[in-house]
Amino acid sequence: MQRQMMKGNEAIAEAAVQAGCRYFFGYPITPQNEIPEYMSLRLPQVDGAFLQAESEVSAINMVYGAAGAGARVMTSSSSPGISLKQEGISYIVGAELPCVIVNIVRGGPGLGSIQPSQSDYYQATRGGGHGDYRMCVYAPATVQEAVELTQKAFDVADKYRNPVMLLGDGVIGQMMEPVSMPEYKMPVLPQKDWAATGWNPNSGRARAVINSLYIDSAELEQHNIKLQKKYDAIAENELLYKTEQLDDADIVIVAYGTTARIALTALRRAREQGVKVGLIRPITLWPFPSEVIAKASSSAKQMLVVEMSMGQMVDDVKLAVQGNCPVQFYGRTGGMIPGVNEIYEQIMHLKEGL
Repeated sequence: MQRQMMKGNEAIAEAAVQAGCRYFFGYPITPQNEIPEYMSLRLPQVDGAFLQAESEVSAINMVYGAAGAGARVMTSSSSPGISLKQEGISYIVGAELPCVIVNIVRGGPGLGSIQPSQSDYYQATRGGGHGDYRMCVYAPATVQEAVELTQKAFDVADKYRNPVMLLGDGVIGQMMEPVSMPEYKMPVLPQKDWAATGWNPNSGRARAVINSLYIDSAELEQHNIKLQKKYDAIAENELLYKTEQLDDADIVIVAYGTTARIALTALRRAREQGVKVGLIRPITLWPFPSEVIAKASSSAKQMLVVEMSMGQMVDDVKLAVQGNCPVQFYGRTGGMIPGVNEIYEQIMHLKEGL
């Protein structure tokens, strides 16, 4: 495969096209604008359709319609735009429809800034909208990984009939790196016999009904129980993570996405100084690698969670550790990015207390 320099947003868009995405509905917001821009050029070349909606609310409901017809469809936005999509996302989950949602996170709350952040972790991993629901959430750390996870996201969405989110940030979206666009091969997936693609009495199948409304409370409870079994299957089968030098680590860093790249460099510098540091990088933020973190905490003396936020993933780490060892937090927020020196200093400070 030939490698080429691609900006993260454009690589995500091309990966989606290669994975069979033929419909995109969105609305401009920095720092993800290159995704809809790229799709507006690329989709007509493959007999697809791009539409810039009048708002994020409109865009997600257009996704609802295309997904209900069985199409591979994607939308993208950044933090405040994703907030506006939350009601529609909840409807899509309730109706059991597959789609891919990309969030290139920026600083908040409110309009915040256009700089990179990881402060949408709660929103992404807790569903974000109303009701009991979950989505598989991927957090790439490189442009190449963003490409591969985008393609995987479409397959997982179709496999479970559930939206999947790709959670990047302004660094992942805007930086350029060498990328190999893998040859996409469609896996064996269930037939979309549930899709609303037209019906007549002689079709030999039941009429497709796309719906998330259940007036009878007992019926809705059974629907939620059914959905929970799906989330349990996702948690069991779709967990992804990477580790670095955990075997002898006294200090274990937990970080994801861009922050994990920076933390890895700090880890290597600390190792050169004889400090035993390891790293756990969640690739799926949900499902979360709780058991991996719990196991590491049984031998580690300190856990250090590093995020571009005021501290969100740190709560899940503490739940996983269950008091086995102290959990420390270091974060930068509002669009500020933690540097290698900052994380290295945090490691060395923890070493002094061992």
